[in-house]
Amino acid sequence: MASLYTHHDSNVRKTWTMFAIFFAVVIGTGWVFSQVYGEPTILIVAAIFAVFMNVLSYWFSDKIVLSMHKAKEIKFADNKELYRIVENLAITAGLPMPKLYIVEEQQLNAFATGRDPKHAVVAVTRGLLEKLNRTELEGVLAHELSHIGNRDMLVSTVAVVLVGFVAILSDIFLRSMWFGGGRKKDNQMMIIIGIAFAILAPIFLRLMRLAISRRRESLADASGALLTRYPEGLASALEKIAQDQTPMKRNNNSTSHLWIDDPFNHLGDAKTPWLHKIFMTHPPIYERIKALRGE
Repeated sequence: MASLYTHHDSNVRKTWTMFAIFFAVVIGTGWVFSQVYGEPTILIVAAIFAVFMNVLSYWFSDKIVLSMHKAKEIKFADNKELYRIVENLAITAGLPMPKLYIVEEQQLNAFATGRDPKHAVVAVTRGLLEKLNRTELEGVLAHELSHIGNRDMLVSTVAVVLVGFVAILSDIFLRSMWFGGGRKKDNQMMIIIGIAFAILAPIFLRLMRLAISRRRESLADASGALLTRYPEGLASALEKIAQDQTPMKRNNNSTSHLWIDDPFNHLGDAKTPWLHKIFMTHPPIYERIKALRGE
């Protein structure tokens, strides 16, 4: 289906932009450290680290995400119905059959990952399999296959690793303030830099994920509905997902943008981190339902 591949070039550009930004941040951090500690080799280490992390993110980010959520691969014999639904949708969409994984969580949710359609993965939670009927499950799986067709998965999955390490850099700065490794005259500079990173890194993390765009979810909804030719299936599934208040046991802020609905939305308003509310990575789910129903 041609509509599934419309934004391929755009997402490739976003991925390379993210690599470039991460490289610049790490090199900049290395330069600051080398100036503060008077040790030029720190900059060289930072450059090697930036290259290593970019390579790791490209080739292994999907495996890292699956590991973070303890996802287990499903074979045909494990769930024949699920396998056949995905296989039929993949054939209709003109996509290779992705690997299927299950996440042992009762929350209704799903995500797609992988660096390209040939290495794609679709993961669903146990709760999704148990609480959705076949038509609703087909709608959700079509949505995830649309992410694969639109090449959304690489930029989304790489973001998990890269922005996570931006947060780690912030933590390194904060911890370095409590040690006397820098020259005394530069201690004040270290404190200022550490505080600045502590404040800006989490915001930077959110902004990078927002740069991936909420629009990708709406586009995947539309493409998924076109794939099944039955928008009500996904709309009904999203209704059940919206009503589900089951928390995710292994909830992770860095992977929340990957799921069909933000896992933090199911914690209840009082338990959702305030910063998370400000930088929501998904459009409101009831707006998505209205769009699918043409309301």
